[in-house]
Amino acid sequence: MLIAADKFKGSLTAVAVAEHVTAGLRRVVPELSVEALPVADGGDGTVAAAVAGGFERREVRVTGPVGAEVTAAYALRGDTAVVEMAEASGLQLLPDGVFAPLTATTYGSGELLRAALDAGARTIVFGVGGSATTDGGAGMLAALGARFLDADAEPVAPGGGPLRDLVTADLSGLDPRFADVDLVLASDVDNPLTGPKGAPAVYGPQKGASPEDVETLDAALAHFATVLEKAVGPQAATHAKAPGAGAAGGIGYGALVGLNASFRPGIEVMLDVLGFAPALERATLVITGEGSLDEQTLHGKAPAGVAAAARAAGVEVIAVCGRLALPAEALGAAGIRRAYALTDIEPDVQRCISDAGPILESLAARIAEDYVS
Repeated sequence: MLIAADKFKGSLTAVAVAEHVTAGLRRVVPELSVEALPVADGGDGTVAAAVAGGFERREVRVTGPVGAEVTAAYALRGDTAVVEMAEASGLQLLPDGVFAPLTATTYGSGELLRAALDAGARTIVFGVGGSATTDGGAGMLAALGARFLDADAEPVAPGGGPLRDLVTADLSGLDPRFADVDLVLASDVDNPLTGPKGAPAVYGPQKGASPEDVETLDAALAHFATVLEKAVGPQAATHAKAPGAGAAGGIGYGALVGLNASFRPGIEVMLDVLGFAPALERATLVITGEGSLDEQTLHGKAPAGVAAAARAAGVEVIAVCGRLALPAEALGAAGIRRAYALTDIEPDVQRCISDAGPILESLAARIAEDYVS
Protein backbone atom coordinates (compact mmCIF):
# COMPACT_ATOMS: atom_id res chain seq x y z
CA MET A 1 0.00 0.00 0.00
CA LEU A 2 1.29 3.46 -0.94
CA ILE A 3 0.44 6.61 1.02
CA ALA A 4 0.94 9.68 -1.17
CA ALA A 5 -0.91 12.47 0.60
CA ASP A 6 -0.34 16.20 0.95
CA LYS A 7 -0.47 18.10 4.24
CA PHE A 8 -3.66 18.88 6.15
CA LYS A 9 -3.03 22.62 6.23
CA GLY A 10 -3.10 24.01 9.74
CA SER A 11 -3.12 20.54 11.32
CA LEU A 12 -0.65 17.99 9.96
CA THR A 13 2.37 17.98 7.66
CA ALA A 14 2.37 15.53 4.79
CA VAL A 15 4.89 13.44 6.73
CA ALA A 16 2.62 13.38 9.79
CA VAL A 17 -0.39 12.43 7.64
CA ALA A 18 1.54 9.41 6.35
CA GLU A 19 2.63 8.45 9.87
CA HIS A 20 -0.90 8.58 11.30
CA VAL A 21 -2.44 6.73 8.36
CA THR A 22 0.21 4.02 8.68
CA ALA A 23 -0.43 3.68 12.41
CA GLY A 24 -4.18 3.37 11.84
CA LEU A 25 -3.81 0.78 9.10
CA ARG A 26 -1.47 -1.32 11.22
CA ARG A 27 -3.82 -1.11 14.18
CA VAL A 28 -6.03 -3.48 12.16
CA VAL A 29 -3.40 -5.30 10.05
CA PRO A 30 -0.12 -5.22 12.05
CA GLU A 31 2.02 -6.79 9.34
CA LEU A 32 0.71 -4.64 6.50
CA SER A 33 3.38 -3.49 4.03
CA VAL A 34 3.11 0.31 3.75
CA GLU A 35 5.26 2.71 1.75
CA ALA A 36 5.01 6.44 2.47
CA LEU A 37 5.73 9.09 -0.13
CA PRO A 38 4.58 12.49 1.19
CA VAL A 39 3.75 14.79 -1.71
CA ALA A 40 3.26 18.51 -2.38
CA ASP A 41 2.08 20.60 -5.31
CA GLY A 42 4.72 23.34 -5.26
CA GLY A 43 3.26 25.41 -2.42
CA ASP A 44 4.29 25.47 1.22
CA GLY A 45 5.44 22.03 2.33
CA THR A 46 7.25 21.26 -0.93
CA VAL A 47 10.74 21.28 0.59
CA ALA A 48 9.55 19.10 3.47
CA ALA A 49 8.14 16.57 1.00
CA ALA A 50 11.44 16.53 -0.91
CA VAL A 51 13.41 15.97 2.30
CA ALA A 52 11.07 13.13 3.27
CA GLY A 53 11.77 11.70 -0.19
CA GLY A 54 15.54 11.59 0.37
CA PHE A 55 16.77 15.10 -0.42
CA GLU A 56 19.16 16.89 1.94
CA ARG A 57 17.77 19.93 3.75
CA ARG A 58 19.93 23.06 3.44
CA GLU A 59 19.33 26.30 5.34
CA VAL A 60 20.40 29.85 4.48
CA ARG A 61 19.70 33.34 5.79
CA VAL A 62 17.79 35.46 3.30
CA THR A 63 15.69 38.62 3.13
CA GLY A 64 12.11 38.03 4.25
CA PRO A 65 9.03 39.55 2.60
CA VAL A 66 9.16 42.77 4.64
CA GLY A 67 12.94 43.12 4.73
CA ALA A 68 13.90 41.37 7.98
CA GLU A 69 16.31 38.44 7.69
CA VAL A 70 14.78 34.96 7.92
CA THR A 71 16.08 31.40 7.80
CA ALA A 72 14.89 29.60 4.68
CA ALA A 73 15.43 26.01 3.57
CA TYR A 74 15.79 24.32 0.23
CA ALA A 75 16.37 20.68 -0.64
CA LEU A 76 19.25 19.19 -2.63
CA ARG A 77 20.02 15.77 -4.06
CA GLY A 78 22.92 15.52 -6.49
CA ASP A 79 22.57 18.44 -8.87
CA THR A 80 18.80 18.75 -8.40
CA ALA A 81 17.39 21.30 -5.98
CA VAL A 82 13.86 21.91 -4.77
CA VAL A 83 13.34 25.57 -3.87
CA GLU A 84 10.11 26.75 -2.26
CA MET A 85 9.50 30.48 -2.56
CA ALA A 86 7.23 30.45 0.52
CA GLU A 87 10.31 29.62 2.59
CA ALA A 88 11.70 33.09 1.80
CA SER A 89 8.67 35.14 0.78
CA GLY A 90 5.67 33.37 2.27
CA LEU A 91 2.65 34.63 4.16
CA GLN A 92 3.75 32.74 7.27
CA LEU A 93 6.83 35.00 7.50
CA LEU A 94 4.86 38.21 7.96
CA PRO A 95 5.31 39.57 11.50
CA ASP A 96 2.19 38.84 13.58
CA GLY A 97 0.29 38.24 10.36
CA VAL A 98 0.43 41.93 9.40
CA PHE A 99 -0.04 42.04 5.62
CA ALA A 100 2.08 44.17 3.30
CA PRO A 101 0.34 43.80 -0.08
CA LEU A 102 2.03 46.78 -1.77
CA THR A 103 5.54 46.46 -0.35
CA ALA A 104 6.27 42.75 0.28
CA THR A 105 9.24 41.60 -1.77
CA THR A 106 10.48 38.38 -3.37
CA TYR A 107 14.13 39.43 -2.93
CA GLY A 108 14.76 36.53 -0.55
CA SER A 109 13.45 34.03 -3.10
CA GLY A 110 16.17 35.23 -5.47
CA GLU A 111 18.75 34.77 -2.73
CA LEU A 112 17.43 31.25 -2.13
CA LEU A 113 17.75 30.40 -5.83
CA ARG A 114 21.31 31.73 -5.82
CA ALA A 115 22.15 29.54 -2.82
CA ALA A 116 20.93 26.50 -4.76
CA LEU A 117 23.11 27.49 -7.71
CA ASP A 118 26.10 27.96 -5.42
CA ALA A 119 25.51 24.45 -4.07
CA GLY A 120 25.87 23.03 -7.57
CA ALA A 121 22.24 22.69 -8.65
CA ARG A 122 21.74 22.43 -12.40
CA THR A 123 18.09 21.43 -12.25
CA ILE A 124 15.91 23.54 -9.97
CA VAL A 125 12.30 22.79 -9.20
CA PHE A 126 10.96 26.17 -8.13
CA GLY A 127 7.77 25.67 -6.14
CA VAL A 128 5.68 28.82 -6.06
CA GLY A 129 2.68 29.32 -3.81
CA GLY A 130 1.74 30.66 -0.40
CA SER A 131 3.40 34.01 -1.12
CA ALA A 132 3.00 37.27 0.78
CA THR A 133 4.06 39.15 -2.34
CA THR A 134 2.66 40.69 -5.53
CA ASP A 135 5.80 42.15 -7.09
CA GLY A 136 5.93 40.24 -10.37
CA GLY A 137 9.20 38.63 -9.29
CA ALA A 138 11.00 41.99 -9.47
CA GLY A 139 12.59 41.47 -6.07
CA MET A 140 13.77 37.99 -7.03
CA LEU A 141 15.33 39.29 -10.25
CA ALA A 142 16.98 42.19 -8.40
CA ALA A 143 18.61 39.73 -5.98
CA LEU A 144 19.99 37.88 -9.00
CA GLY A 145 21.52 40.95 -10.63
CA ALA A 146 18.74 42.79 -12.48
CA ARG A 147 18.35 46.56 -12.05
CA PHE A 148 15.00 48.37 -11.85
CA LEU A 149 15.38 52.14 -11.80
CA ASP A 150 13.07 55.13 -11.42
CA ALA A 151 13.21 58.53 -13.18
CA ASP A 152 16.16 59.57 -10.99
CA ALA A 153 18.09 56.41 -11.93
CA GLU A 154 17.58 55.14 -8.38
CA PRO A 155 16.41 51.61 -7.59
CA VAL A 156 12.65 51.45 -7.17
CA ALA A 157 11.49 50.55 -3.67
CA PRO A 158 10.61 46.93 -2.82
CA GLY A 159 7.18 45.52 -3.57
CA GLY A 160 4.60 45.58 -6.31
CA GLY A 161 3.21 49.05 -5.63
CA PRO A 162 6.47 50.94 -6.32
CA LEU A 163 6.73 49.32 -9.77
CA ARG A 164 4.43 52.11 -10.98
CA ASP A 165 7.54 54.34 -10.68
CA LEU A 166 9.69 52.05 -12.85
CA VAL A 167 11.33 53.75 -15.83
CA THR A 168 14.24 51.49 -16.78
CA ALA A 169 14.74 47.71 -16.51
CA ASP A 170 18.14 46.17 -17.11
CA LEU A 171 18.37 42.37 -17.03
CA SER A 172 21.88 42.19 -18.48
CA GLY A 173 23.39 41.63 -15.03
CA LEU A 174 21.34 38.54 -14.22
CA ASP A 175 23.35 35.57 -12.97
CA PRO A 176 24.67 33.96 -16.19
CA ARG A 177 24.45 30.47 -14.69
CA PHE A 178 20.73 30.41 -15.41
CA ALA A 179 21.57 29.99 -19.10
CA ASP A 180 22.74 26.46 -18.26
CA VAL A 181 20.13 25.60 -15.61
CA ASP A 182 16.85 23.78 -16.12
CA LEU A 183 14.50 25.88 -13.97
CA VAL A 184 11.04 24.36 -13.69
CA LEU A 185 8.29 26.62 -12.38
CA ALA A 186 6.10 24.27 -10.34
CA SER A 187 2.69 25.66 -9.51
CA ASP A 188 -0.91 24.59 -9.12
CA VAL A 189 -2.27 27.82 -10.66
CA ASP A 190 -2.32 28.90 -14.30
CA ASN A 191 -3.35 32.54 -13.94
CA PRO A 192 -1.87 35.25 -16.18
CA LEU A 193 -0.03 38.21 -14.66
CA THR A 194 -2.79 40.84 -14.78
CA GLY A 195 -6.46 41.35 -15.56
CA PRO A 196 -9.60 39.84 -14.03
CA LYS A 197 -7.88 36.47 -13.58
CA GLY A 198 -4.45 37.93 -12.82
CA ALA A 199 -2.36 37.76 -9.66
CA PRO A 200 -3.63 40.96 -7.98
CA ALA A 201 -7.34 40.39 -8.68
CA VAL A 202 -7.48 36.73 -7.72
CA TYR A 203 -4.88 36.42 -4.97
CA GLY A 204 -4.29 39.98 -3.77
CA PRO A 205 -7.21 40.02 -1.29
CA GLN A 206 -5.89 37.00 0.61
CA LYS A 207 -2.61 38.91 1.02
CA GLY A 208 -4.40 41.86 2.57
CA ALA A 209 -4.98 43.92 -0.57
CA SER A 210 -7.99 46.24 -0.53
CA PRO A 211 -9.93 46.85 -3.77
CA GLU A 212 -7.86 50.02 -4.22
CA ASP A 213 -4.64 48.05 -3.60
CA VAL A 214 -5.71 45.49 -6.21
CA GLU A 215 -6.16 48.26 -8.78
CA THR A 216 -2.79 49.76 -7.87
CA LEU A 217 -1.01 46.42 -8.11
CA ASP A 218 -2.67 45.43 -11.37
CA ALA A 219 -1.67 48.72 -12.99
CA ALA A 220 1.85 48.51 -11.55
CA LEU A 221 2.38 44.97 -12.86
CA ALA A 222 1.01 45.93 -16.27
CA HIS A 223 3.48 48.83 -16.31
CA PHE A 224 6.27 46.45 -15.21
CA ALA A 225 5.51 44.20 -18.20
CA THR A 226 5.52 47.20 -20.55
CA VAL A 227 8.93 48.38 -19.33
CA LEU A 228 10.31 44.84 -19.58
CA GLU A 229 9.02 44.61 -23.14
CA LYS A 230 11.17 47.62 -24.01
CA ALA A 231 14.14 45.97 -22.29
CA VAL A 232 13.97 42.40 -23.59
CA GLY A 233 11.50 42.39 -26.46
CA PRO A 234 8.00 41.11 -27.26
CA GLN A 235 8.44 37.90 -25.27
CA ALA A 236 7.88 39.97 -22.13
CA ALA A 237 4.33 40.71 -23.26
CA THR A 238 3.78 37.10 -24.33
CA HIS A 239 4.94 35.76 -20.98
CA ALA A 240 2.58 38.12 -19.13
CA LYS A 241 -0.36 36.23 -20.65
CA ALA A 242 1.17 32.78 -20.20
CA PRO A 243 -0.26 30.20 -17.78
CA GLY A 244 1.60 30.45 -14.48
CA ALA A 245 2.74 34.05 -14.96
CA GLY A 246 0.43 35.09 -12.13
CA ALA A 247 1.63 32.38 -9.76
CA ALA A 248 2.69 33.59 -6.31
CA GLY A 249 2.02 37.26 -6.96
CA GLY A 250 3.59 37.18 -10.39
CA ILE A 251 6.90 35.60 -9.42
CA GLY A 252 6.07 33.13 -12.18
CA TYR A 253 6.29 36.00 -14.64
CA GLY A 254 9.71 37.05 -13.38
CA ALA A 255 10.98 33.48 -13.69
CA LEU A 256 9.59 33.09 -17.21
CA VAL A 257 10.97 36.40 -18.47
CA GLY A 258 14.29 36.57 -16.69
CA LEU A 259 15.35 33.04 -15.78
CA ASN A 260 14.32 30.97 -18.82
CA ALA A 261 11.92 28.97 -16.67
CA SER A 262 9.44 26.44 -18.02
CA PHE A 263 6.03 25.99 -16.42
CA ARG A 264 4.62 22.63 -15.30
CA PRO A 265 1.82 21.70 -12.91
CA GLY A 266 3.48 21.43 -9.51
CA ILE A 267 2.19 18.01 -8.56
CA GLU A 268 3.41 16.49 -11.85
CA VAL A 269 6.89 17.88 -11.27
CA MET A 270 7.01 16.72 -7.67
CA LEU A 271 5.80 13.21 -8.50
CA ASP A 272 8.66 12.94 -11.00
CA VAL A 273 11.23 14.31 -8.56
CA LEU A 274 10.06 12.11 -5.69
CA GLY A 275 10.04 8.88 -7.70
CA PHE A 276 6.29 8.27 -7.64
CA ALA A 277 6.24 6.04 -10.74
CA PRO A 278 8.48 3.27 -9.34
CA ALA A 279 6.65 3.44 -5.98
CA LEU A 280 3.37 3.06 -7.85
CA GLU A 281 4.64 -0.11 -9.53
CA ARG A 282 5.00 -1.65 -6.08
CA ALA A 283 1.53 -0.60 -4.90
CA THR A 284 -1.80 -2.42 -4.96
CA LEU A 285 -3.70 0.53 -3.45
CA VAL A 286 -2.89 4.24 -3.13
CA ILE A 287 -4.10 6.50 -0.33
CA THR A 288 -3.91 10.19 -1.14
CA GLY A 289 -5.49 13.25 0.41
CA GLU A 290 -5.30 16.78 1.80
CA GLY A 291 -7.04 18.91 4.39
CA SER A 292 -10.04 19.81 2.26
CA LEU A 293 -11.20 17.84 -0.75
CA ASP A 294 -13.18 20.43 -2.66
CA GLU A 295 -13.56 22.02 -6.08
CA GLN A 296 -10.00 23.39 -5.90
CA THR A 297 -8.67 19.86 -5.52
CA LEU A 298 -9.77 19.10 -9.06
CA HIS A 299 -7.67 21.94 -10.49
CA GLY A 300 -4.10 20.75 -10.10
CA LYS A 301 -3.93 19.97 -6.39
CA ALA A 302 -1.88 17.03 -5.15
CA PRO A 303 -4.66 14.42 -4.70
CA ALA A 304 -5.92 14.98 -8.25
CA GLY A 305 -2.41 14.58 -9.63
CA VAL A 306 -1.78 11.42 -7.63
CA ALA A 307 -5.13 9.97 -8.68
CA ALA A 308 -4.55 10.73 -12.36
CA ALA A 309 -1.15 9.03 -12.33
CA ALA A 310 -2.45 6.02 -10.42
CA ARG A 311 -5.47 5.62 -12.68
CA ALA A 312 -3.19 5.65 -15.72
CA ALA A 313 -1.26 2.79 -14.12
CA GLY A 314 -4.42 0.88 -13.23
CA VAL A 315 -4.00 1.24 -9.45
CA GLU A 316 -7.02 2.02 -7.29
CA VAL A 317 -7.03 5.23 -5.24
CA ILE A 318 -8.88 6.26 -2.10
CA ALA A 319 -8.52 9.54 -0.25
CA VAL A 320 -8.43 10.89 3.29
CA CYS A 321 -9.27 14.47 4.19
CA GLY A 322 -10.38 16.71 6.99
CA ARG A 323 -13.43 17.96 5.14
CA LEU A 324 -15.14 16.49 2.08
CA ALA A 325 -16.96 18.90 -0.23
CA LEU A 326 -17.08 16.85 -3.43
CA PRO A 327 -19.87 14.50 -4.53
CA ALA A 328 -19.09 10.89 -5.33
CA GLU A 329 -19.42 11.54 -9.07
CA ALA A 330 -16.72 14.24 -9.00
CA LEU A 331 -14.42 11.99 -6.98
CA GLY A 332 -14.94 9.17 -9.44
CA ALA A 333 -14.26 11.41 -12.41
CA ALA A 334 -10.97 12.42 -10.76
CA GLY A 335 -9.99 8.76 -10.30
CA ILE A 336 -10.74 8.53 -6.57
CA ARG A 337 -12.94 5.56 -5.70
CA ARG A 338 -13.90 6.77 -2.22
CA ALA A 339 -13.00 9.49 0.28
CA TYR A 340 -12.89 9.27 4.06
CA ALA A 341 -13.20 12.51 6.05
CA LEU A 342 -12.28 13.27 9.65
CA THR A 343 -15.75 14.76 10.00
CA ASP A 344 -17.17 11.27 9.41
CA ILE A 345 -15.85 10.44 12.89
CA GLU A 346 -15.86 13.84 14.59
CA PRO A 347 -18.50 16.34 13.39
CA ASP A 348 -16.85 19.19 15.34
CA VAL A 349 -14.53 20.83 12.79
CA GLN A 350 -12.41 22.52 15.47
CA ARG A 351 -11.75 19.18 17.13
CA CYS A 352 -10.85 17.73 13.73
CA ILE A 353 -8.23 20.46 13.41
CA SER A 354 -6.85 20.22 16.95
CA ASP A 355 -6.95 16.40 17.21
CA ALA A 356 -6.36 15.56 13.56
CA GLY A 357 -3.71 12.89 14.22
CA PRO A 358 -5.70 10.50 16.46
CA ILE A 359 -8.87 10.98 14.41
CA LEU A 360 -6.96 10.23 11.20
CA GLU A 361 -5.65 7.01 12.77
CA SER A 362 -9.21 5.93 13.50
CA LEU A 363 -10.17 6.80 9.95
CA ALA A 364 -7.26 4.74 8.59
CA ALA A 365 -8.36 1.81 10.72
CA ARG A 366 -11.73 1.97 8.92
CA ILE A 367 -9.91 1.92 5.59
CA ALA A 368 -7.99 -1.19 6.66
CA GLU A 369 -11.24 -2.89 7.64
CA ASP A 370 -12.88 -1.97 4.33
CA TYR A 371 -10.01 -2.71 1.97
CA VAL A 372 -7.39 -4.92 3.62
CA SER A 373 -8.60 -7.13 6.43
